[in-house]
Amino acid sequence: MTAKEYLSQAFHIDQRISSKLSQVMRLREAATNCTATLSDMPRPDSPSRQQMTDTICKIVDLEREINEDIDRLVDLKAEARRAINAVSDPDQQLILELRYLCYKPWNEIMTELGYSEPTIYRLHGEALKKILVPGEK
Repeated sequence: MTAKEYLSQAFHIDQRISSKLSQVMRLREAATNCTATLSDMPRPDSPSRQQMTDTICKIVDLEREINEDIDRLVDLKAEARRAINAVSDPDQQLILELRYLCYKPWNEIMTELGYSEPTIYRLHGEALKKILVPGEK
């Protein structure tokens, strides 16, 4: 795994968490959008109770997955922060933090730090060479 791939993992986990949170929100909306029909006619047991149970189970499963992903994200960010802090150049550290821990796009990093595009990319490339990916030597 390259240093860039290693540092990019947090972003991908964060995106997965956001996706699952959206899914939970849609499931909750589906579960609460039940309408009752008033009628004096007898009716058989509705499959809607089973659907509601299935929806609740899906919500619980997704929330468990989200919590596991959040735990992994927190651990990964702490690990990445240690790897970034091992880079001796403070400008390079800041570029890596802004890019991989704050998920900022390049244009924002350039504006914030006042560097040109070639300079940012050069510093970024040099910084990546200094990252020690855990588990690799």
